[in-house]
Amino acid sequence: MVTQSQKNAVPEPGSGEAAQQVAGAHAILKALEAKIGQHPEIGQAIHKLETALNILGLETGAML
Repeated sequence: MVTQSQKNAVPEPGSGEAAQQVAGAHAILKALEAKIGQHPEIGQAIHKLETALNILGLETGAML
């Protein structure tokens, strides 16, 4: 369900570009993890990127 504030949300300038960069980094880390297997630091980096994407989504009303 989309709220009225989400419909009226205006993305921050550059947030789409930031989201694309974070998503790209996330994909690279996932590919690296697939190649070398589970690794604590890669897992932490992936988690931080997923958190950053969620924050960007909230700040922009999911209009990335």
